This record gives sequence, structure tokens and C-alpha cells, in this order.
Amino acid sequence: MAIEDILARAVARKVSDILIIAGLPVAYKINGIIHREEGEKLFPSKTRELTEEAYALAQGRSMDKLLETGDDDFSFSVPGLSRFRVNALRQRGSLGMIIRVVSFSLPDKDKLGIPANVMNFADYTKGLVLFTGSAGSGKTTTLACIINRVNTTRSAHIITIEDPIEYLHQHQLSVVTQRELATDTATYDVALRAALREAPDIILLGEMRDAETIRAAVTAAETGHLVLSTLHTIGASNTIDRIVDAFPPEQQQQIRIQLALVLEGVVSQALIPAVNGSLATAFEVMTVNSAVRNMIRESKAHQLENVISTSASEGMITMDQSLLSLVLAGKITPEIALRHSINPDWLQKRLTALS
Repeated sequence: MAIEDILARAVARKVSDILIIAGLPVAYKINGIIHREEGEKLFPSKTRELTEEAYALAQGRSMDKLLETGDDDFSFSVPGLSRFRVNALRQRGSLGMIIRVVSFSLPDKDKLGIPANVMNFADYTKGLVLFTGSAGSGKTTTLACIINRVNTTRSAHIITIEDPIEYLHQHQLSVVTQRELATDTATYDVALRAALREAPDIILLGEMRDAETIRAAVTAAETGHLVLSTLHTIGASNTIDRIVDAFPPEQQQQIRIQLALVLEGVVSQALIPAVNGSLATAFEVMTVNSAVRNMIRESKAHQLENVISTSASEGMITMDQSLLSLVLAGKITPEIALRHSINPDWLQKRLTALS
């Protein structure tokens, strides 16, 4: 079986991820569940062959980085089929891949259940807005919807810096410049500093990985741009702490002050198994008001959930409130909600009151 056959089968079955690992048959992840193909296990020689075929589809991309470091990220399109994001890796001395299926068409915010209080961040013109969650929680998809909203509603120069590029945006009312690490630029930090000289209105930074990138993103927001980025954190308080902890102790108060000035919102999301066998998305949304700014500045991030839980009128919602609303809508079960809860005691009391 060739790689294109595997890709075609994945698209037909509405697979989210393909796992090609030596010692296992080809496996597909569908709605969070891994399904193994019937048939023989893949030998290392076969996984290497499939990996080489994937690189060939990526316009003959060199395998040097994979062979030297053991990891590589890239993307490619198969005309008439779909777009794919690949993490190529080495494990137990053999080559393998995890391939994410990415549609040619941009995601539909309504089908994905992205609420208005999240989409409203597309209307912001300056500041820093962070989208957080575990790997595979849909952060990139939500950001694609935000960029598409801007692109179709107003004139702006949007610069995206991604690793790799997933969704392709066509120029509409806005101009969208998409840059990919390794292919178009060396690092997030270098690309972000260059972006400030490229007349941007909005900068999408695929991930804030280190202190230098965080500092550059904050500086970009301070100079009057809207900066959108992601972190692998759950919840606003954890996100603030992660950013501050990226800096040495003597710099942490300064970054708190800067963050308190430029941060405009934090969206945390999680994919939850739904009653119908698909996945539902729960969102925590924090919009930044004067109380939030004071808490960030005064190192009281642990108190942010109290503000979020009592500020629904400002578009805020906690993760547990979002889970409760999914239960009330019949989309997820109470048991599943409790399993993903941040504050199970709070949620259990509300669920008990409903029963």
C-alpha cells in the first residue's frame, strides 16, 4: 500500500490523524478513538518507504532534518484530496509519521460550535489574545476561523508564522501573508521581529515556545498590533503562570506589568467525547478588564477563575460552566463532564441540583 492510498482512505473515513509506526498496522484516529487496520504489521522498511513517499509529496522536501534530529514537521497538499500536516519521527531506530488530515476548505465555526464570545476577538485591532489547550484540542482550527472572519470582513494585512502551515487562506478583503518555519524563515523569534517591518495589522504566531518569542510577541502587541498565539496550557491562570515562569526571577515582575497592559483575552479549549460519538468543544473565555489586569500585575493569577465565573455579562465563562452548558444541551453526559472538570466539586453540585 502506497502513502496516497492511505491518505485517500483516511479522507474517506473522516479520520483526524493517521499513525504510521513500525510494529503496528496502519492506525487511524476517528473522534479521539484509535482504529487499527486489519492486516500485517508494518516493518521498519515499510515505514521508511512510506515516509520517503510523504516527503516526495512535500515537493521533494529533504529528509536531512529528520535523519539528523529524529523529528521534522511539514505539510503538503494532494490535489483533489486534502491537505496534510506531518510529524515525522524516529522511534526505536525506525522512521514513522503522525499525519493530521486538514481540509482544503476553511472550518465552519458554527459546525464546530465556536461561540460568539470567542469569534468576537476577530474584531480586536490591538493587544495579545492567547488560545490555549492540549495538543489536538482544536486551537489551530479556532484560529483559522478567527483569521477567516477578519479576512472576509475588513481590510488588514495579516501575517501568519506557522510550523507548519495548515489551513491556506486566500486574499479577500485582507491580505494574508503565510510564512512557514524552516521553509520561509528560521525561527518564530526571527520571523516575528521581521514581521514588525512588514506593515502588519495582525500577526498570528503559531506558538509561544520560549522567553524570547514571548518577549517579541508582547513587544509587537505594545506597538499597536493585534497578536494571536497559542500555548499548551489549560485555563487562564495556568497560562499567565506559564508565561511568567518562562523568564528568570529578576525579569518576572516586568513581564507581569507588560502582560497586564497588552493582554486582551485568553481562550482555553478542550475536545470532549459527545453523546453522538463525535467530539464537542468546551471553551473557557477570559476577556481582560481592569480587575484582571490588576491580578496579573499583582501576581494573583490564581484568583482569575473567580473573576471569570462572575463576569458572564462581559463574555466570560469558565471551563466548568461550559461543560455544564454542554450537559444541559444534551451533547455530553454528566460523567464525561466530571471527568474533564477543573473543579469537580462545583460541577457535581450543579449536576446534582438538576437531577
